Order: sequence, then C-alpha cells, then structure tokens
Amino acid sequence: MNYYPENTKVFKALGDPKRAMIVDMLSCGELCACKILERFEMSQSTLSHHMKILCECGIVKAREEGKWTYYSPDDETISKTKQFFDTITSAKENCI
Repeated sequence: MNYYPENTKVFKALGDPKRAMIVDMLSCGELCACKILERFEMSQSTLSHHMKILCECGIVKAREEGKWTYYSPDDETISKTKQFFDTITSAKENCI
C-alpha cells in the first residue's frame, strides 16, 4: 500500500499551476532561482516554498553554488512517475 502514497507525491506537487510551470521551465535545462523568479510575480520566499515542495517530492533537484541555488529536473523521479502513471492507467490482470 506504500506504493501509492510514495508515487503520488509528484502529482500533488504538480497540482499547483505555478509549480507545473516551473517544472516545464526546467525541462529546457538547469535554472537559477533568480531566472525562475523573473517569470513570476511572487516573492523570493514564495518561490522558495514552491521549490521546497518540488524538491521534497523528488521531481526537482537543487544545487548550491556560492549564494545561488540552481534547479533541474530529477530524471530518475520523472522516469519512475511516468512508469507509475503508465501502470495505473493500463489494463492488467490484477486490478484492484
């Protein structure tokens, strides 16, 4: 039963349109928080909150370089999430 909560964290995080947009932005490559902030009308603390949620669910990873934080997609989590979605939406012998 732990299979579902672990795999649905990403979907919950993406339930916010701004977080989905941030992930879309990151699909083009790593970005500094300052570049993400330029796209949105929000405070630095609000962006930090969104990034914390995206990092905690595992879909985004962060690295610090000096005073800047850079964000990028976590390919492993994205792959697992795609596989989970495919599994729950495909016909199978052992349905719930």
